[in-house]
Amino acid sequence: MAKPSVSRDDFRGLFAFYAVKAHHDHNAVAEGRLLKLFGSSDHIPDGLLELWSSRTELIGPEAVGNIVSPLAHQILDGGAQYNHASDFLHRLLRELDRDVH
Repeated sequence: MAKPSVSRDDFRGLFAFYAVKAHHDHNAVAEGRLLKLFGSSDHIPDGLLELWSSRTELIGPEAVGNIVSPLAHQILDGGAQYNHASDFLHRLLRELDRDVH
């Protein structure tokens, strides 16, 4: 099986990046939610990561960023909460499907 273009560590880095922003903004609640997602990303099923990787290759990094950034900011602003990183990834995949179709 080919190595996915987006690794688990890459995906975890997304949560770390936004957690640092929340820390910088003194938003302890958002920081805590993002760190929870960071920790739970160790347990995202490989198949889900592979699906994410293949979809991101199809639409390109700029389009992916245009989808990821608003969803991550919803977490920062308290407009969205996810119990597990895979929940967030499922939401991203739904948004990518909408964007592609």
